[in-house]
Amino acid sequence: MLASLILSAALAATPQAIAPPATPHAGQGAVGVVDHPCQSEPSMKQAGGWGPWHTWLYAHDYGQLCYYRAQNAKLGSPSPAHPRVVFMGDSITEVWKQRDPGFFTDGRIDRGISGQTTPQMLVRFRQDVIDLHPAAVHIMAGTNDIAGNTGASTLQTVEGHIASMAELAHAHGIAVILASVPPTTHFGWQPKVKPAPVIARLNRWIAAYAARHHYVYVDYHRAMSTPSGAMKPGYAADGVHPTAKGFSVMDPLTLKAIAKALHSR
Repeated sequence: MLASLILSAALAATPQAIAPPATPHAGQGAVGVVDHPCQSEPSMKQAGGWGPWHTWLYAHDYGQLCYYRAQNAKLGSPSPAHPRVVFMGDSITEVWKQRDPGFFTDGRIDRGISGQTTPQMLVRFRQDVIDLHPAAVHIMAGTNDIAGNTGASTLQTVEGHIASMAELAHAHGIAVILASVPPTTHFGWQPKVKPAPVIARLNRWIAAYAARHHYVYVDYHRAMSTPSGAMKPGYAADGVHPTAKGFSVMDPLTLKAIAKALHSR
């Protein structure tokens, strides 16, 4: 009798009976496998504000593949324009091209997305890096994982995502540059988190991992931090995102790392 009840319950829980949770804008736009998924992505206004839009985004485009899809397509048409270096990262990478636009010349392409964590970057790594066929990739990630932007995670999981991106690049003949997580002692959007000691631990792992696999490591943290692990005065207005002055410290370190990576190919 018990076995019969269990079987009946299992049969009742068919895929048709298990509906996904409702999300803003869920009833509109394309679903499933389509040729042009980005055409149905709502604007923040259409979704009803930042909160509902963010919820929709996490449910429908977790890696934000739509963010750079059109720009990537332009690089391949009418003739391929392969970048020398693609910069994969979060808001620190994204604001780099805004506050230091002159740096993104000579084949350096910015593919940073504000707020992203390492699992989101891994989702879009093929589209935004591998498929562009660069000579090298600059990976700077971990800040938002430590802040908890996509929930709780172990440090080992974050390290695994960074390693997976590096290994994917290496497998496709792309030279790897791994950047340290820049310094900070607080996140304005997540004030309960105390990031400095976790950043230090993650940076030690990134440096050791890069050395083991003969990847280039670029240490922004050492050049920009105070003894407490904070950003030096003037280098970041909010303690996290570099100012133009902060990026002026990073630029020569990056160029040196790029030269080393390209020489090792």
